[in-house]
Amino acid sequence: MADPVLEARGISKRFGALVANEDVTLDLRPGEIHAVIGPNGAGKSTLIAQICGALRPDSGAVRLAAAEITGLSVAQRARLGLARTFQISALAMEDSVIENAVLGALGASGSAWRFWRAALDRAALVERAEAALARVGLSEARHRRVSDLSHGQRRQLEVAVALTLGPRAFVMDEPMAGLGTEGSAELTRLLDALRAEAPILLVEHDMDAVFALADRISVLVYGRVLMTGTVAEVRASAEVRAAYLGDAA
Repeated sequence: MADPVLEARGISKRFGALVANEDVTLDLRPGEIHAVIGPNGAGKSTLIAQICGALRPDSGAVRLAAAEITGLSVAQRARLGLARTFQISALAMEDSVIENAVLGALGASGSAWRFWRAALDRAALVERAEAALARVGLSEARHRRVSDLSHGQRRQLEVAVALTLGPRAFVMDEPMAGLGTEGSAELTRLLDALRAEAPILLVEHDMDAVFALADRISVLVYGRVLMTGTVAEVRASAEVRAAYLGDAA
C-alpha cells in the first residue's frame, strides 16, 4: 500500500466545554478521493480548518507527504502543495478569470502579493494559470469578470486556482453546494478526473456525488470518526444509517 499523501493523526479540538473533534485519525492516499461526511455540527469544518492551518489542534498532528506541518500557516501549507477550495467562494469577484488564476499562481511562486497585477506580464505565471483554466474548461472565459460567471463556473475557477499550486493534495469543502443537478454532474466528472493529478479530501453533503466519487468514506459524528470504509461498507452500516444516512443509503 502506498504511503499517505496527507494524514491527520489523533486530532482533538475543544472550545471551552464543547468538544469539536476528539482523537480524529484519517489519511489520504495517492489517486483516491476520501470523503468526510456527517450531520451538521459533527465537527467537519473544524477538522478541515486544522488540516489546512486555520486552526491549531489541541493535540494531534498533520502531515503532508510525511512532513510535519502542524505548526505551519495556511499560506505555508499552500506553498507546500495543500490546495483548498471553500464552501463559500473566496474568489476576487470584480477581477477577471485569468487575473484570479494568476493570483493563485503568484501565491504558489511565493512572490509578494502586492505585485500581483504586474505578474500578468510574467510569462511563466500566465502559462501556469492558462493551463489550469484549460484543465477545467474555462479557457474561453479567461477575460470575463468572475461576477458574471455562473455558480458552476465559479466552482470550476476555484479548482483552477487550486491547480496553479501544483497541489500534492486537494481539500475541498462542499464543492457541490448551490449547484443544480447539471452543475453537480459536471463538477463530479471534473473531480473524478482530477484524482489522477492529486488525491482529494472531500467534505460533502451531496450523497449522490459522494457515492459516485469516493474510494473511502469517513463518517464523523459528535466530533469522532464513527467508521471509515468503502461506499458499500458505509451504506451497509446500521450505525451510519441511524446517525446520518437514513433513507439516503
